[in-house]
Parts: sequence; structure tokens; C-alpha cells
Amino acid sequence: MKPDPRKLGAALLGLCLVLDWSVFARPTAAEAPPAIIVTSGSARTYRLALQEFADRSAPSDAADAKGFRSQLLTGLEFSGLFDVIEWTAFLGDEATSELTRAELLEDCDSWRQIGADAFVEGRLERSDQSLTAQFQLWDTASCRKRLSKRYRQLAGRDDAILARRMADDIVENFTGVPGVSDTEIVFVSTRTDNPEIYVMNATGESVRSVTSNGSINLFPSWTLDGIGVVYTSYRHLNRPYLFLASRSRQKPAKLLFPSLGSERHQYRGVFDPSGRKMAIVVSAQGPAEIYTINEDGSDLRRLTNNRSIDVSPAWSPDGEQIAFVSDRSGSPQIYVMGADGSQVRRLTFDGSYNTAPAWSPDGAWIAYEARVKGQFDIWLLDVEGGQAIPLISHPASDEGPSWAPNSRKIVFSSRRRGRADLYVVDINGDNLRRLTRGLGDNTSPAWGKARP
Repeated sequence: MKPDPRKLGAALLGLCLVLDWSVFARPTAAEAPPAIIVTSGSARTYRLALQEFADRSAPSDAADAKGFRSQLLTGLEFSGLFDVIEWTAFLGDEATSELTRAELLEDCDSWRQIGADAFVEGRLERSDQSLTAQFQLWDTASCRKRLSKRYRQLAGRDDAILARRMADDIVENFTGVPGVSDTEIVFVSTRTDNPEIYVMNATGESVRSVTSNGSINLFPSWTLDGIGVVYTSYRHLNRPYLFLASRSRQKPAKLLFPSLGSERHQYRGVFDPSGRKMAIVVSAQGPAEIYTINEDGSDLRRLTNNRSIDVSPAWSPDGEQIAFVSDRSGSPQIYVMGADGSQVRRLTFDGSYNTAPAWSPDGAWIAYEARVKGQFDIWLLDVEGGQAIPLISHPASDEGPSWAPNSRKIVFSSRRRGRADLYVVDINGDNLRRLTRGLGDNTSPAWGKARP
């Protein structure tokens, strides 16, 4: 049963007033650098030759070598590091016949002549029980092997999972940090009229629902193991409670903290890096405040206690600090405090309206929304130096940043095409990509780790 539109609107209005000032922001005269409209970057660091892998399966179990190459190609290009050379430019074979056995690549001259910095060959073998894949990555300048790896995946799983995992390992070989094409993003979408929680691949494919309860579902975040999703829902007693659901919907959603009672409205909840404790936003007949609580509902501790609104907790990667938003200075600004609520200090001073902090996994940056001349842009704050710089500026508002696990990309929501869609961009502003293309508004993204 779908919620009454009037009740839905009233509930969302009240929730936004408590948790997200940006929805009803008024223009500010704050000074800011000239707007830069960022478009999809075209620069690539490495030119890569990628063969279609040899298929060593029995005829009855033939692997989809072309489809596997396509998925591997998608994962590599998503990184923004590679320009994959078209087959028509190859001087050598389009497909692998046999994996090169020698340490030196004998025909590396033919790959260098087409401008390839690296060359990938591989083979597949499918059986009733599994899919096995092996690849070799060659440096064409030295004619030497950079990486060789073999994978095995049980039958029944999507071949794309193994291909993306392979792509992320190739990215790691070049950069020192794994790629993120095999990760997932959870988000809110109104594609079925009311806001429900969805999960998709980081590249924007394979969208599937986590909730379909017909109620109001908001503010998703991940459990540490990447299996569960925490979110706020009005499905119980028509009040905001925190729920835990399986990303694959294999188990029914679980009401997390019934012991807090119906008078304490529970909003956003985020796990700390240990996965054993959460920071939650609670409102009990007064302004929203930040608490910590164990997953089993024990040891509730109040961290903020004042007449201001304190929301949007974001843990530091070491679990020692929590960034949050407060209007205690007269307007929403980003603050940081110890995990026990001590040593509160203000982080943002440029601009009169800063919200939605997200701490990068490497601890170096906090991404956030900054209102500039009536619109919201994504900015980065140097945690150590305190300097803030714009990452994305556009005439349409960009909101809700969330970091990739490798700290090299950010996903965010933008209305640059009229309705809200999710986009991803490198932290240098390059390689902008639109991820969602369905109906409705797509907002509140949270980027998870590699799929279990």
C-alpha cells in the first residue's frame, strides 16, 4: 500500500527540516571562485591492448569470451586510467591462442608500434561447478610480465563479478590501490513513486531493490561486511525507525533498536570502522542530537547536548573522530569531535552553509556540500591543513557526496538534467559519469566495499 501523498509530503518536509537544511536553502552572498562546469574527462594515463581470452571449456560449457572481455573492459575504463586500444589497430591477434610462457614477450614490438603501454592476454574455462579465468599483464616497454593471476568462481554467479575483480587487480598493479568496479552503491530512488532503497554496481549496472514496503525509506548506509544495509523507514507505526536489511533481500528487514521506544525518532545511522558500534541521530521532543549505540541496542551514549541541531555523523577511518553538521554558530557548518563527544571544533569557515560531510577512507579529505550563490557544490576539505577547495561546480546543485573505497572517486546526486541522478567523478574533477538513468529521483548514495 502506497503512502498518502499528503502524508508523504508532510513527513518528508518535517524530516528535511530536521536533517537537511539544504533542501530549503536561501541564496547566500558568500564569495566563491568562479563556477567551473566539469565535463567528462578524456585524458588517460595508459594505453592498453586487451585481447579476447581463449576459451578452454568443453563445447557444452563454452564460456562467453566476448561478454567477459566487455565486462573487463568496462571495469578498466571505469577506473579512468586506461585508454583501451580498438581491435582494428592490432598488428597481432585479436584473441589469445595460448598464454605466453616466457618471461619476455616476444612480440612486444608489435604492441609498442600501436602505442600500447601494456598488453593483457588470458584464458577461460567453464565447467558444471565453476568458471576459471587466468590473465597475464605485460609491460611493452620492457617486454616483461607485470602481473599474472588465476581466479575461480563457483557456477551460478555472474561472470561480470570475476571480470570486474580482475579489472580492479590490474588497476592496483598500476596505482598501488585496488580499483572499485567490483564494488556497489546503495541509494534512494522514487522510481516507484515513494522513496525505496536500491543497490547497483558502482558502474551503474544491475540495479535491484533492497526495500519495497511502500513506505518512506531514507538515508542508507552499509554494514562493515558489505552484506547489510542500514536505513531509516516509516514502515513501523508511521514513525522513523532504523532498520537493517540484507542487500540481496535473502532475510527480512530487522528493526534495529525497538528498545529506544516510539518517542525517540531515529534517523540516520552509520557503523564505525569496527562494525560493532553505530553513530545515530535521535530526536526526542527537541532538536536532533548524535548518539552512539552498540548494534545490539546496548550502551546508548549521547555525544551532543545543546539547543542546536546536530546531524549527519561521519566516522573517521580510525574510528577516533566523528564529523557532523551543527547550526550552533547560526548556520549549518561542519564540526568534528572525538568518538566520545569530546574536543569539539569547527572545520568549515568559508561560506555560510556547509553540510553532508563524508570522510575519505584514507583519512586525508572530507567531502561536503557547500552552498555557493544559491546552489550546492561538492567541496573537499583538507583535514590536516584545513584548506577547502571546490571539486564540482555546476549551475545545478550537486549533493550528497560519498567516497569510493580507494579514495580516488566520489559519487554524488545532481539535478543537472532536471531530476536527480547519481554521478561519479575522480577526485581531480575528471572522468565524470552519469550512473542512473531510470525514472524518479535518485539521491543519498553510499559507496560500499568490494562485494563479498
